[in-house]
Amino acid sequence: MGDTPDRSANAGTGGPRVTIGHAGSAGAALSVDVPVTPADRAPDGAGRRGGGSGGGGTGLGGGGALPRRSAFGAERLFQSFTMAAGAMVLVIIVAIAIFLIAKAVPALNANTANFFTFEGWFPNEAQPRFGIGALAFGTVLTSVLALLLAVPVALGIALYLSHYAPRRVGTALGFLVDLLAAVPSVVFGLWGRDFFYGPVQEFSVWLNKYFGWIPIFGGEGPFGRSILLGSLVLAIMVLPIITSLSREVFRQTPTANEEAALALGATKWEMIRTAVLPYGRPGVIGATMLGLGRALGETIALAMTLGIVSSISFNIIENGGNTVAANIANAFGEANDTGRGALIASGLVLFSITLIVNITARAIIYRRREFTESAA
Repeated sequence: MGDTPDRSANAGTGGPRVTIGHAGSAGAALSVDVPVTPADRAPDGAGRRGGGSGGGGTGLGGGGALPRRSAFGAERLFQSFTMAAGAMVLVIIVAIAIFLIAKAVPALNANTANFFTFEGWFPNEAQPRFGIGALAFGTVLTSVLALLLAVPVALGIALYLSHYAPRRVGTALGFLVDLLAAVPSVVFGLWGRDFFYGPVQEFSVWLNKYFGWIPIFGGEGPFGRSILLGSLVLAIMVLPIITSLSREVFRQTPTANEEAALALGATKWEMIRTAVLPYGRPGVIGATMLGLGRALGETIALAMTLGIVSSISFNIIENGGNTVAANIANAFGEANDTGRGALIASGLVLFSITLIVNITARAIIYRRREFTESAA
């Protein structure tokens, strides 16, 4: 019962011996002397890989040193490959930035207006005048409005699919949501221009009639091809991205947290509010930032739905609005050398905005993770 071998070296006559002792059932010790031959002893500085099967030894002396790792083995090769792949991302980003700067500098030197405050876009004239102010404003406004419309709906769909819907229904609806992300942006643009335009125009007239005293719903018209139309189409485009990522994050909530909340008497909504949403908050923030990045860079759908007016205005129902990406798509075909340089300069601004957004998102997620880990 619970026999424990007791090995001890005995330096008596006849060479080293090993005494193996076992405790008998009555408490008496039984010992057996096993002679140790010279072949069983490893030389100084060398170790046997194992006992019993190799080298003819009995293995009573234990294992030796591990074999030396090759300096250029498969592990080192794979490590170098992954490091090169990671560094390639930084190289590509730097190369894009260098290209944009090199192409934009001549046009910026030829510009006769303030690039950051001028609202017009006339780079093809004899005296080029263009500015990024209105385009950057329109880009940020449409993207933020699209997120305000999409995030609540996306979170509701994600919570329903992860915690309320039956398994079969959730699987089918999740597949449809993922399929929505595969629809090309030009299809969304055509749908918004030809089908969604009428309802949005009527809704804009209604908003102007009853809420025209609010600046964002004011104006005399015409209505339709506006920031509101572009933002609605953009919200539908980013909806599947935010929904899919949020759904997967909510599903990763530890079951113990959910069961603990329910065991304390919480309702389903209280369990979600106290256990699911706090756990998934960093993931939701990351999904929202990815949706924002998608919205900032959208081109053809907004080119088809906006009124393409370069002006800074908070009115979202009157015809107008323009973004950096939509302006590049509409103006690149007719641009001269200076005009193409100006468009590349606007692309540099969009590139910078996207980098700032992603860096900010990573900082928020990192600080939130540190807070969660310290609280745990």
